[in-house]
Amino acid sequence: MIDVIDYGGGNLGSVLHCLQRLDVPYQRVSGKQLPSGKNPLLFPGVGGFGAVMSQLNQSGLTARIRHLVQEKTPYLGICIGLQVLFEGSEESPGVSGLGLIPGQVVKFRQDNTPQPKVPQIGWNWVEALQPGWESGYVYFVNSYYPQPTESDCALYQASYSGEFTAAIQQGHMTAFQFHPEKSGLFGQSLIKRWRDAVY
Repeated sequence: MIDVIDYGGGNLGSVLHCLQRLDVPYQRVSGKQLPSGKNPLLFPGVGGFGAVMSQLNQSGLTARIRHLVQEKTPYLGICIGLQVLFEGSEESPGVSGLGLIPGQVVKFRQDNTPQPKVPQIGWNWVEALQPGWESGYVYFVNSYYPQPTESDCALYQASYSGEFTAAIQQGHMTAFQFHPEKSGLFGQSLIKRWRDAVY
């Protein structure tokens, strides 16, 4: 059983459909039904950093997620589910994230020629940086990306206006800036790999 965090944001449906295709049982958890810690956590979605953190704070999910991850509950984050792990974001100055990974979320700089479009929308190649993970093409929709203080937590790297961290793995946390649930069989295999590793 996977606890899928429903904080009231978007893109929940595509992740649930992916779990159904993989035959992975899940339940939705929220501020009304906080995760117990008995099951791995999956935090999907899209949205602005500040708005999402506000929803987490108001629902009681901020403290609960932070506690469970610190207690080594397996965690998979997708898109904004990756960004909230960090201390803060340039998108919402002064708003604190979960602070589980040292570093900031920063915006793509349009200082190259030709200048890339922001947000990045579409398929891009990600290069695996840790053993046992394969490289491949995945689907992105993002204007911001993580910039961890310590580079050894980087799981995937991609290039868009320069190289950037596209996924992280640290302790019991795995998180993708891209959308594996929208990335065909390769993306689906990444979720399956995580599921197999935490069971």
